[in-house]
Amino acid sequence: MNASTSPLWSPSPEAVRDSEITRFMQEANRRFGLALSDYRQLHAWSVENLPAFWELVWDYCGVIGERGTPLLADENRMPGAKFFPNAKLSFAENMLRKTGSEPAMIFRGEDKKAYRLSFDELHALVSKLQHAMRAAGVQKGDRVAAMLPNLPESVAIMLAASSIGAIFSSCSPDFGERGVIDRFGQIEPKLFFACDGYWYAGKKIQIGEKLQTVVKNLPTAQKVIIVPYLGEAKETAAKLPRATDLDSFLAPYQAKKVEFERLPFDHPLYILFSSGTTGVPKCIVHCAGGVLLQHLKEHRIHFGIRPGNRVIWFTTLGWMMWNWLVTSLAAEATLMLYDGSPFHPTQTVMFDYVAEEKIDVFGTSAKFIDAAKKAGLRPMDTHDLSRMRVLASTGSPLVPESFDYVYDAVKKDVHLASVSGGTDLCACFVGGDPTSPVWKGEIQAPALGMAVDVWDDTGKPVKGERGELVCTKPFPSMPVMFWNDPEGKKYHSAYFDRFPGIWCHGDFAEWTEHGGMIIHGRSDATLNPQGVRIGTAEIYAQVEQVPEVVESIAVGQEWDGDTRIVLFVRLRDGVKLDEALTQKIKLQVRTGASPRHVPAKIIQIADIPRTRSGKITELAVRDVVHGRPVKNTEALANPEALDLYKDLPALRS
Repeated sequence: MNASTSPLWSPSPEAVRDSEITRFMQEANRRFGLALSDYRQLHAWSVENLPAFWELVWDYCGVIGERGTPLLADENRMPGAKFFPNAKLSFAENMLRKTGSEPAMIFRGEDKKAYRLSFDELHALVSKLQHAMRAAGVQKGDRVAAMLPNLPESVAIMLAASSIGAIFSSCSPDFGERGVIDRFGQIEPKLFFACDGYWYAGKKIQIGEKLQTVVKNLPTAQKVIIVPYLGEAKETAAKLPRATDLDSFLAPYQAKKVEFERLPFDHPLYILFSSGTTGVPKCIVHCAGGVLLQHLKEHRIHFGIRPGNRVIWFTTLGWMMWNWLVTSLAAEATLMLYDGSPFHPTQTVMFDYVAEEKIDVFGTSAKFIDAAKKAGLRPMDTHDLSRMRVLASTGSPLVPESFDYVYDAVKKDVHLASVSGGTDLCACFVGGDPTSPVWKGEIQAPALGMAVDVWDDTGKPVKGERGELVCTKPFPSMPVMFWNDPEGKKYHSAYFDRFPGIWCHGDFAEWTEHGGMIIHGRSDATLNPQGVRIGTAEIYAQVEQVPEVVESIAVGQEWDGDTRIVLFVRLRDGVKLDEALTQKIKLQVRTGASPRHVPAKIIQIADIPRTRSGKITELAVRDVVHGRPVKNTEALANPEALDLYKDLPALRS
């Protein structure tokens, strides 16, 4: 439980009055004869009245399409509930609602490339892509796969595919051959878009050889289109079968008005992938209507994004936050895209971008904030961040000290919105409330329309103690299905085996006294020494306060009939783990958490394995420690790091 006696930030009365949360609540009161007066009452109403709430979201956010009736069928079935079962809409039509010369997207690729694309130019590019895709045989339900950097062209390709009713799926170009094939090989794309290479930390990285193997293993891809980034697209395409460069692919077509195919609410839009660290990645199919409604709710109402706002999330096409970010176009915002290292060419490059381009909403990972803190960055003293209204964080739990860092070194008057959800819902279960205080270490509130709770092992709700994060009622962005799972067995076992009819998310969570939530890490990585459940995030929050520690990873090792906690630490350059430092770490964990959190073993390690979206992977390390094979190392950005954990003498005693 959080011991803070006062919040780190509170919105001004004027900010509360002018917030989209308040406007939305007033509209609910007017339409339904209610007297809601704060966020908690609004949330309670939203989950008790799902059809009315989501109808209001549709209208308030101006969804383009035919809503139809009923609003929700089979409301009490999960899975099985159907939102807007007779609605017709086009995701792309909602995204491309704005025209004109204002920038739709502003792009920076480290210090190598920068350009802008207006709304009119985006329409023109999507139109040409739509014509080219149709000429290549793409139809409703076909898959279009992309292995691309975070480019404006990547967004346009997705929109063109969506406008036809094709299903879009993506990863970033740093994925290994096996990782790409394991994902896209399952979904059999008709078109495959890739780049000629990319930049990272100032290095030019060519991927021609990798593409040879990938294309060979994607036989259904009737065309392979190479998008220029390094300026070598024609040369790269010439060495690949069935390949052409993007300019040649589009050359025969003139820009016209984009044609939008309105399809059912639950028509597939995206195929996203689980991390794949415990086997071949699951192919999670998300529908156009569910993603659109959830993202409009989060962007417009929770984040207060309005036309003309500038929005960035530091992400790649291999993380669902890219899919989340690009929907900002439906709020008529400008997408701020960045590709490359967030610390190159200087450590302040992201804050430079926010200041120079006057960005309103800056989203990033908890690890980025921690790294900025450890690098001693103080953008409050060096950058004009006056336009930055929201600083958002996800990817892993934001530790309490990072909350302090934001308000001490980044900006005092900013809404720090720590959010949590995932690839499984392409949205948030819990997140920011701009009308309420921010408390140290806490996610502020359950998201509107999401019946979130914390249950113990017996399926009973608990307050003030740790348990499983669940959602007790359906929501629009529940996956339509898993690809190649005709009877729905994988889908059901992923979310509904633990508590029948209840979504069990796999996070270890706790309600706070303020009505917020603390996420203690993934429950499948939960440690159980002497039968006591401990979330790994609780340990990291303490260990990473030790200045000598850059980052850490904790796993449970089966030992002597029980489980003992083993902590691996990556230390600053030149620092060695001696007895004094070991005791310092243990004391920090003991006093900051509890004696039960103290690791039995602390081992210095040179690197920590992480997924391609930047999350450390405890399960893979746990398997290596126990001599078990890791089923899918291609899901890791640095699989070679696993070798560091094999056959360690320190773990035999």
